[in-house]
Amino acid sequence: MPENEASSTRIDFIYLNEEQMIEAGVTDMAACVDAMEEMFGLLYQGDYRMPGANNSSHGSMIVFPEDSPFPTMPKPTADRRFMAMPAYLGGNFGTTGVKWYGSNIANKDKGLPRSILMFILNDTETGAPLAFMSANLLSAYRTGAIPGVGARHLARPDSRVVGICGPGVMARTSLSAFMATCPLIDTLKVKGRGAKSLDAFTDWVEETFPQITTIERVATDEEVVRGCDIVSFCQASETGNIDLYPKIEREWVSPGTFFAMPAASNFTDGLHGPEIRKVFDNTGLYEAWMEEMPRPAHEIIPLAGVQWLDLVDQGKLSKDGLEDLGAIVSGVTPGRRNDEEIIILSVGGMPVEDVAWGTKLYRNAIERGIGTKLNLWDAPALR
Repeated sequence: MPENEASSTRIDFIYLNEEQMIEAGVTDMAACVDAMEEMFGLLYQGDYRMPGANNSSHGSMIVFPEDSPFPTMPKPTADRRFMAMPAYLGGNFGTTGVKWYGSNIANKDKGLPRSILMFILNDTETGAPLAFMSANLLSAYRTGAIPGVGARHLARPDSRVVGICGPGVMARTSLSAFMATCPLIDTLKVKGRGAKSLDAFTDWVEETFPQITTIERVATDEEVVRGCDIVSFCQASETGNIDLYPKIEREWVSPGTFFAMPAASNFTDGLHGPEIRKVFDNTGLYEAWMEEMPRPAHEIIPLAGVQWLDLVDQGKLSKDGLEDLGAIVSGVTPGRRNDEEIIILSVGGMPVEDVAWGTKLYRNAIERGIGTKLNLWDAPALR
């Protein structure tokens, strides 16, 4: 084969392990928030594609049956799933990728994370791989950055007190995003299930954010919410029974509170009125879930936005009052209008987020010479 033909068909890509991802900047939360904000502008314009009939589905998941005749088939235990989350993102990104992961809560007994994730970034023109990445940090930081984008536009600029339920990874990245966008924060209230996780979380906060001078451990959801400017529920929860989701009562909520909610919640009737602003991170994502799930969908997808659409189905809520973060980021809909507004942001998680942050990190890695170069082929055996 002529040398110039081999060079024209050669495909190389880079592999980035977790340490190399850190080198490439995966934990730079301020940059991640900026990338997610840019992404939301593209979502509003429609310059993206995800799975599903409306191009906004979360992804495709393998589920296991309760009873199987095959002894080696896994049981559907808590967080036992495999999932593929593909997406294309336009604009300055112009890339396509897929996050693939397996999850099992029993991993914790083996000293492993509940979910183990990888991400493949592809050239949109040819489909050739650009990078194969360790994705636990990628996913964690892009997830936490969404509450940060919300806080930039929807929290009071003078916010000082944050309440968090669930002192895990999502709490760390959400708090990091709040700190990047609301620099006056100096007080944290946190609720956890055990001393070990609370100790680890508060030690991390003290080391990472010395400007947080007051850390209060609280015992109830009410204490998490009362007196806070920003509230985020980040706990892991079993699904299937809405009555077991954390309930949030109107009387607990101070004027001006911003809720960023990436985990299970059950907002009670007093927080369904038209005076409470209700914002989706992407309206299409929730509409896709409503197409895919039986009713009430909130039993399966425990997020605030799914609860709102269940209430729309039941005639208890007007869809006209539901807003979209992309429209707010794009300036089409106003962000926070006054210091008294109570605003709830439902955070669902989308594969376009992985593509956005993965693309930025890939470009950082190429610029900085980070990563292990791998060869797919010099010339394909099949053409």
